[in-house]
Amino acid sequence: MQLKIDALKEAAAWPDADQLTSVLLASQLMAAERYQEGYDYFAARSDRAPADALALALAGAFQSRLDGRTEEAIARLDAATGLDLGLPHYFRGTSLARLPECAGRAETVVADLEFVLAVKDQFPPGLMRAAYEGLSHAYELLGRTEEAEAVRSRSGRLITDYSVTPDDGFRFVPQKLVELAPGVHVAQGYDFSDFAFVVTAEGIVAIDAASTPEHAALALRDLRQVTALPITHVILTHAHWDHVGGLDALTTDDATVIAQANFPDELRHQNSGPAPFRYLLPGGRSHRAQVVPDRLVSEPEHLTVGGVEFVLIPIAGGETHDGLIIHVPDREVVFAGDMSMPYLGAPFFAEGSAEGLFEAMETVMELHPRLLIHGHAGLTATYTIEAFPGLLAAFRDLDDAVRAGITDGLTLVEILQLNHLPRVLKDHPSVVIPYLVTRDHFIQRVHRQRTGYWHPRGEGVEHFTPAEQAAAANLLGGGTAAAFHTAGAELTRRGEHALALRILDLGLLSHPGTPELLDLRQSVLQRLVERHQLLNPFKFVYYAGLADLELASPA
Repeated sequence: MQLKIDALKEAAAWPDADQLTSVLLASQLMAAERYQEGYDYFAARSDRAPADALALALAGAFQSRLDGRTEEAIARLDAATGLDLGLPHYFRGTSLARLPECAGRAETVVADLEFVLAVKDQFPPGLMRAAYEGLSHAYELLGRTEEAEAVRSRSGRLITDYSVTPDDGFRFVPQKLVELAPGVHVAQGYDFSDFAFVVTAEGIVAIDAASTPEHAALALRDLRQVTALPITHVILTHAHWDHVGGLDALTTDDATVIAQANFPDELRHQNSGPAPFRYLLPGGRSHRAQVVPDRLVSEPEHLTVGGVEFVLIPIAGGETHDGLIIHVPDREVVFAGDMSMPYLGAPFFAEGSAEGLFEAMETVMELHPRLLIHGHAGLTATYTIEAFPGLLAAFRDLDDAVRAGITDGLTLVEILQLNHLPRVLKDHPSVVIPYLVTRDHFIQRVHRQRTGYWHPRGEGVEHFTPAEQAAAANLLGGGTAAAFHTAGAELTRRGEHALALRILDLGLLSHPGTPELLDLRQSVLQRLVERHQLLNPFKFVYYAGLADLELASPA
């Protein structure tokens, strides 16, 4: 966690830094309960730039968490809202709401957060749950119990827009069918993945097909409020389960299914691999899909449906070797699938490469689209065509640094700890967040592809089961559960939550069912979920599954 915080601190202090960088830095420090550090950082920023309303608001937000500093904090928050509309009101409202009796300012909390919710589309994603939480407290204090109850189900300690349930799985955003370009309707929040419908004069061309027929059918039902035209084609961007599992719901009109030539090989690869983490698929569903496309594309080709041209371009993409991008020139749109997924291949499979990602990004940039539509809502919002030049330059710089580290005999952990932040990002401040979201996974994939299973420092030479490690740790701890609890609690205090979880899991192998270990483990999992809610959705899903977390949509 410290590496990401250090990188965010550096990037947030650059001239013309993107506001989202500061917001994410604040979220990481808040999740770690490092309030003094957050106050010191943003107060110093505010002192250097007195007109920076966000820095002043964040200094006040952190100061409000420090004992004996409430009046000064409120003064900072009030001053920040006088400098600018928007984020200062969000941080004032949510900060006041956490104070006892809202510090006597419940009306201010309501005014601030009702304003935020009224224009929520203008705010960075992943903030609204805390706004609902603050409103519920303020409404209760003002005796507005019905309104408090109405917003309470959307609130929570987490701030993310994610939702997760055992039956439906994980969703990045609240469910909505949005028209991102004329006649281009994207289904977001119906499923783990996004999928789209392009309306032409003669029929609908669907792009991808969700994880399940039920999820695809829900979006199709909403599309029927727009058009009754049949689906004539379904174009699959790649063979991953979350993009093909709902195909049956979209082919009832005998639609032609099109995929890249390597699709059958990729599907076999996926079907032979392990199941993904819990919640990535709806409960009880298999990741093994049976799909036989009607047409396979091996070279760029053109398809015209109802007067609309679709250019189908095979790529070796960053995620899979069966990538297919779809260019719709007259709508100035490119459907990119998961070519920019920040994992260079799903974390569960040996696939994807830096070279494939670079080639795919160059191919897309040569098309000069106005809009990129990816296979997940967060990618569409963040990995924009405007971001691609700076992001590609940063990734190439990172690739050089990883290769140099491997040549120098550095271990994977040592390369990760270089905390590499390319200087080119200074000229592309909006690229900092997508770079940091991708960086560690990029490093892991490149390292895995360029090293063997024995490493120079001895990693991989011997392997031990968790039970063997637990037995050794139990000897070290004198054979008591209390030793594991003490170590886990101290690591938690230091902010080393992932390491604390590892120690507690080892303790539970040696001392199964120990209540103190189970309680601390659940607390640690909650902190890990908070830590990863804005920067790493796959880790969020992993820890949410371990914690049996259920989270309703904030919409």
